[in-house]
Order: sequence, then C-alpha cells, then structure tokens
Amino acid sequence: MRAFTEHRFVVVDVETTGTSHGRGDRVTEVAAVLVEGGDITDGFHSLINPERPIPWRITALTGISDEMVVGAPTFGDVAEQFAAVLRGRVFVAHNAPFDWGFLGMEFSRIGRAEALDGVPLCTVRLARRILAHLPRRNLDAVAMHYGVAIESRHRALGDARATALVLRCLLHDAERQGVDTLEALHRWMARKAPVRRRRSAMPTWVPDRGLGDGA
Repeated sequence: MRAFTEHRFVVVDVETTGTSHGRGDRVTEVAAVLVEGGDITDGFHSLINPERPIPWRITALTGISDEMVVGAPTFGDVAEQFAAVLRGRVFVAHNAPFDWGFLGMEFSRIGRAEALDGVPLCTVRLARRILAHLPRRNLDAVAMHYGVAIESRHRALGDARATALVLRCLLHDAERQGVDTLEALHRWMARKAPVRRRRSAMPTWVPDRGLGDGA
C-alpha cells in the first residue's frame, strides 16, 4: 500500500462541442497536469480540431471558436503524445466520467482504446464524501472552499490546474480522516454516503403546550 505522495497522478480536463460523445460531440481542447510527490507541473495542452462546427452556445461558454481550431491538430495528431503523458499515472478529473468518456471515444476512433487504462479518480465524487456540508461540489464551489483561484474557467488548462490544486487539498483532508492510500480511498468512496437532510422551507406545526395567550 503506497501513500498518496508515492503515486503519479495526471489531472485531465477536456473542452468539447457539446455534452454527448454518443451523439457526435467531439473534443476541442485537452490538458493534462501532473501531480507527483505533491508537486504540480503542466504535462500537456493543445487545442483540437473537432472536425465539426462548434455551436455558438459552446463558444459563448468556453471562448473556443471555429476560427481558433481550424488550424489546430486533430485528436489523432496528438494522441501518441497525450497517451504518453497518461501512461502509468492515475487518471483524475472533476466529473471524471465526462472526460473519460470523451477521451475513450476519441482514442477508440483511431484504434487506441487501450490508451485509457486503470480506474479513474473523480474529484466530484471525492468532494461529495469529504465536503458533504457544501450545497454544491462543482469546480467553482470546491475551488472557492479551498481558496483555489481558477485562472481561466471553462478552458482545459485553467480547469486542470485548478483541479490539481483541489485534488491535493482533498487528499490531505482524506488523510486527516484516516484514509491514506489509494486503495482505501476507492473503497471509502464506494461506500454509500450518509443522506444529508435538507431543512424544509415549509413552516413546522408546533402543538399547543397549554402556555396560554400570555406566554
């Protein structure tokens, strides 16, 4: 069993043309940030030509336009370099199923499905366990809780850097709760989290206790 600092993490973020790779949406930007021994360094970043138009609502959110990606490499052009950064590292993302799903689709399109290996670590799920008191655990909320500034929101590198800092804080808090190995962390996250009772906005009826009008 190895401590967290002995693992090599790669924190990934992708920007896309939409929310469903199953319906033809594609990756427009990808970034990978390395977390090793507590140190954080940039590992990979590139705009990606999605080979399809970017909807205006996505450009409004991310700032990535058709003009920006027309001369960018396709995913296939950078796949080998990106796969080398992922290899041998623990894949981490905020809402990991989204990023993992899109990258799995892109790698599968070029016959490199094996480039994604292992069990991804989702910082949203980890935050739900550790920061159950927060009303939301999106990247903005968790970053604010830990005092992490997001350099460029909804851009792959800015979000990946912020997630890497958040990961380091979450792992520190997990250790404080006695969860200090990756194996124990996955078991802990797999357990059903306690249900948080939300305070009702409806008035609560209090029975008359015979105090009279002068109470």
